[in-house]
Amino acid sequence: MKEATGELNATLVVVITVGILSTFFFTVIWPLLKNNLHSNTRCSDAVCKKCDNGVSCKEVECSYKDKSGKEHIITCPYKG
Repeated sequence: MKEATGELNATLVVVITVGILSTFFFTVIWPLLKNNLHSNTRCSDAVCKKCDNGVSCKEVECSYKDKSGKEHIITCPYKG
């Protein structure tokens, strides 16, 4: 009976740990990943101005249209 109780305790610890890690992932890490993905997608679909700096540009102003046709201005990394 003691072995069964030990296995139950180990299973309970694993289930609680998985629950805590899942909660952390879906409340903290996943929103960051999702926002980064959307930002990268918008930048790849956007029309950007050319870099007129001459030296080097890190970011450029770009515009894109959403599904409703509304135009948005965003800042994207310059890709050359």
